[in-house]
Amino acid sequence: MAIVTDLETEEIGASLADQVRELGATIEVHVMEDYGPRPMLTLPDAIAEALEHADVSIYAGQPKQGELAFRRALTAIIDRRQIRHAHMVSISHRIMVEAMRANFDDVDAISCRLLDRALKAKKIVATSPGGSHLEATFDPSIKWLKTSGIISTSKWGNLPGGEVLTSPARVDGVYVADGVVGDYLCARYGDLRDNPLSVTIENSRIKDVQCRREDLVRDFLAYTATDENSNRVGEFAMGTNIAVHDVIGNILQDEKLPTLHVAFGHPYAEHTGAKWMSTTHIDIVGRDFNVWFDGEPIMEAGRFLI
Repeated sequence: MAIVTDLETEEIGASLADQVRELGATIEVHVMEDYGPRPMLTLPDAIAEALEHADVSIYAGQPKQGELAFRRALTAIIDRRQIRHAHMVSISHRIMVEAMRANFDDVDAISCRLLDRALKAKKIVATSPGGSHLEATFDPSIKWLKTSGIISTSKWGNLPGGEVLTSPARVDGVYVADGVVGDYLCARYGDLRDNPLSVTIENSRIKDVQCRREDLVRDFLAYTATDENSNRVGEFAMGTNIAVHDVIGNILQDEKLPTLHVAFGHPYAEHTGAKWMSTTHIDIVGRDFNVWFDGEPIMEAGRFLI
């Protein structure tokens, strides 16, 4: 087993390593700062070599601006070798004692029921008290994925788990993120309840962004202008971790909240089969969504009806 961590997350990395040792497995632990300054823009050879020989791996660390390339190089080895991998970007002590304590058999059961319905859905409509109103349609050739905390070799998954997602064919409407935004902006801006970010989407592209915090608008627009597809909806997802009850200001847990969220940028093409790419990926999360699959109510005020 290989664990990749950093100095900020060293306590959690050590705890994970202890669990591996209790199972009697051999382990290599790599601390990112041992290989150079942060942000780390490329994958060090020693970490790549460890992943080339591991059967199981974990990344547990805090994201820095520009490090998505590092993480994508890491997961590229995992995808190629099809090893079981847990991705724990922004993991915290609070997440370890909240979402990570979920009964993942229950989370998987809900995720399976949701996935069965999603596979048949032609149009999904979603609204929220914050002002969201979205319509999404889907290409049947693009896969829906389930990442419920029970990790297989077919796709690495975030821990804590609890999500059903795809890359949509088209999304139109307004998404009001009164929860969080993702990647390194999450740590910068935290819970957006008092300063929601309203994103208008036309034909899957960002048309307009509004927020009382001009610095958040500026940072979000800069992030989503990185490449030609950074402003395109690449992910359409619902969180399924029923141990999570509200936003905490950390995207790793908050995207697993039972609600509907979207992400702009990379569509996980290597898993969904989407025909386009991006070098960036940023989630936005809102609260208390109502969701209908082809007119059938699936969620009301953030509670599953299935």
